Amino acid sequence: MSTVICDYVELKFNDGSMIAINCTAVENEVADNMYQRSELDYLIYNDPLAYADLVLNGNPEAYLKSVTEYKPLD
Repeated sequence: MSTVICDYVELKFNDGSMIAINCTAVENEVADNMYQRSELDYLIYNDPLAYADLVLNGNPEAYLKSVTEYKPLD
């Protein structure tokens, strides 16, 4: 089960243990621009389990580079 509370995604496991992921800290560490932050925000509110899996088991930097397109305004 997952719950989004302000800047945290909380996970409760079958054995009763819980963890909380600080979403702001994750964004500050892995997101390079507003497009990547937006992608993380989308996952947090629309698929928190996928977000938690990405943060705990995946490579968020590689994921963000593959799904976001950043075009600086020149």
